[in-house]
Amino acid sequence: MMYKLSKENHIFSFAKNNKPNIFVNDGDDVEIETLDCFSEQIKTNDDKLETMDWDKVNPATGPIYVNGAKENDALEVTIKKIDIKDKGVVATGKDLGVLGDMMNDLYSKVVEINDGKVIFNKKLSFPVKPMIGVIGVAPKEGEINCGTPGPHGGNMDTTLIGEGTKLYLPVFVDGALFALGDLHAVMGDGEIGVSGVEVSGTVTVGLRVLKNLKLQNPIVKTNEVTATIASNESIEKAIETSVKDMAELFQKYTDLSIEEISTLFSISGNVQISQVVDPLKTARFSMPNWILEAYGIIF
Repeated sequence: MMYKLSKENHIFSFAKNNKPNIFVNDGDDVEIETLDCFSEQIKTNDDKLETMDWDKVNPATGPIYVNGAKENDALEVTIKKIDIKDKGVVATGKDLGVLGDMMNDLYSKVVEINDGKVIFNKKLSFPVKPMIGVIGVAPKEGEINCGTPGPHGGNMDTTLIGEGTKLYLPVFVDGALFALGDLHAVMGDGEIGVSGVEVSGTVTVGLRVLKNLKLQNPIVKTNEVTATIASNESIEKAIETSVKDMAELFQKYTDLSIEEISTLFSISGNVQISQVVDPLKTARFSMPNWILEAYGIIF
């Protein structure tokens, strides 16, 4: 069955105490309308970050209660379609991002999106490659603002999380309490200036509960690769965790020794940086799907 959820139904933090906005069954599809990361407060170049309500940053539409989802299950999210609006916002500024110490003021710019391209300026335009910045479930305890990534997902800002991919999230509470937002028309790995092309839009997802698939952190699968995702205060620790999560998958599904796994990863795996500007930094370790399939590692 197909459900629809409007952008008015949004949260600014993931928590088990959030009241569900909709209840769906295992296997249902949901069309989710989203605000941009600024809650659509920057609509023209006359709108300034200095006057924005910063308590309304990174809204995620939801939460969605998935009937049958229990702790120690996994939620498979199939991203079937992403439609974006025809205007986006880029932003950076003093003390923001990797180059923030080289700036004196806050900066934002509204950009047009025409014929599948972002118009950066008179000389440059970029093909759109829509992806989801914030996507996750409620943590087991406490409250995590939508701007922070973690084992529950959240603001992972991972460019692989786009149309046609599957995301696997650990389930910590009944119903999972799934939500998403913070779409980007296009973004580079690292998001070094704190924003991609921030945009509102609509995402259609399929939600499926995988019973007793216990994950420590999210996993994303594209047509080409499967990547384990991890976040930490240290990018080095995030990398280490993502690699070890992948190693645990191979230990579970294969008879390879840890020495064989390590050499296989060195030959064919890729450490990649998702983002370095959020409260926790996010890395991923990707392996070609054909290698996982050779060992029967198929969710």
